[in-house]
Amino acid sequence: MKKLLLPIALLAVSLTAAAQKPVAKPATKSGNLVAQHLKTFDELDYDVFSNEKWDRLHESHDQNILVHWPDGHTTTGIQRHIADLKAMFVYAPDTQIKQHPLKLGQGNLTAVAGVMTGTFTKPMPTGDGKFIQPNGKKFSLPMSTIGVWKDGVMVEEYLYWDNQSYMKQLGLAK
Repeated sequence: MKKLLLPIALLAVSLTAAAQKPVAKPATKSGNLVAQHLKTFDELDYDVFSNEKWDRLHESHDQNILVHWPDGHTTTGIQRHIADLKAMFVYAPDTQIKQHPLKLGQGNLTAVAGVMTGTFTKPMPTGDGKFIQPNGKKFSLPMSTIGVWKDGVMVEEYLYWDNQSYMKQLGLAK
């Protein structure tokens, strides 16, 4: 019995070691596009979004981009998307995304997950001419974005974060 256990243990160790070795995959056109789209995503969030460089959004977004927001509404067009993004910075001008610990892609689809942070330091417009006064509360939200790409730009974008948690962290919900 002991003679049988040793070869089985060695086989298990060998299989475990083999599973941990990276396997080189041949470069493909699709793989290269996915890598480029993910690189563009990093640039988009780390620089364009975080530094409000809206004049560069066309580098990653189609003019007629369809955007799906976390609250369920959708918008069409880059100008509308820019206006909506700008609104996030009115009350939290230090809003940023500086990390994507998870990046995935296949074909014309990519997804990144990260953390969006900021501080409620300016009055927040409520849409009726009134404002919620800032309270200095910080937020740190897990977020993700899924992009559908065509000809080097996103034609459709899905934005995800927990709005209830967002409002709680801003001190606007219980």
